[in-house]
Parts: sequence; C-alpha cells; structure tokens
Amino acid sequence: MDIKTYKQKLLEEVYAPCARCIKCPLGTLGRNSIVFGEGNPNAKLMFLGEGPGQKEDEQARPFVGRSGQLLTRVIESLGAKREEIYITNIVKCRPPKNRKPSPKESKTCKELLLFKQIKIIRPKVICTLGSSALEALIEKPVSITKLRGKPISFKNTTVLPTFHPAYILRNRRELENFAADLKKAKDILKSDSN
Repeated sequence: MDIKTYKQKLLEEVYAPCARCIKCPLGTLGRNSIVFGEGNPNAKLMFLGEGPGQKEDEQARPFVGRSGQLLTRVIESLGAKREEIYITNIVKCRPPKNRKPSPKESKTCKELLLFKQIKIIRPKVICTLGSSALEALIEKPVSITKLRGKPISFKNTTVLPTFHPAYILRNRRELENFAADLKKAKDILKSDSN
C-alpha cells in the first residue's frame, strides 16, 4: 500500500465515527452534510477555511461555491491543481446562516477532526483563509490585514494567513495580494524541498 492510500485509509477511519456527529450544536442545527475535506491525503499544502457554506453543505465538498471557484482559479493560475492539495475547514458542518462558529463548536471540531487530519496529512504549509480560520486555529484574535502573507509557526508547521476568497469577491482590488500569498505558500514548499 502506498503512502497516499495509507493516509486516505487513516482519514476514513477518523471520519467514520463522526458520520452522524452531534458533539456540538452544529450537529443539530439543520446541516445536510458533514464536509470533512478533500484532496490529496499526502499533500504538502493544506487550505483551511472557517466552515462550509450552503453549496458546500449541499454537495458535501469544501469550497465549491463562488469562493471555491475563485480559489481554484488562483491555484490553477500558479500552475498547481486542486487535487494536489488538501482543502478543509475548522468546522465541518455549516453554521446556520453562515454565522461564525462559536469557540465551543470550533474547539470540538478541531479536537475531533482537524488536528487528526493535520497529523495524518502532515502538510508543510497550512494556508488559512480569512481571519476566522486563523483565529480558531491559533486561539487568539488577529487582524488579517496585518498578518496576511506573513508565515507563522504552529505545531511544527508553517501557517500562511491570507484573505478568504469571499472577501476577494467583494474587494477585487485585493486579488493581486491574495494570489501573491498563495504563490508565497508554493514558494515556501519549494524552498523546503531544496
């Protein structure tokens, strides 16, 4: 069994007990799907958002709505493929009306799933999408405009914060900075492999 297949098997074992999870309020607030994540289980780059939106909840896939389409286009413009990376969220169930997940919801999902995903996949770089994802990961308030594009060390992994693609859809002038941040994540991976 190759490493990719082995890691996928490990991820599925982590997901199986959570298939009907109700350990936090999001499990009983009208979700359609649990959106565990998708992509290469042996990826060196992981994208981490806040939580699934409506389209993601309907399709049980992360970042498939307008924000996800923008993310995919920028990834492809840098010569990468979406399938080569791993994409997930802090919480795996859609918060009602796309509200920010509560600290309890984030903490529960991080402990049940996210930290196990990171341990199995072992990405070299985690690119957090938006301030909410970064805040939930490092558990302190942040200003994304001050931190975006600046690598942070977190549990032996490089975290590169950037804007959420939904923000870019509303603020097109930041598209260049967003693309530059994603390129920086790719460059960090290149320098680590040399």
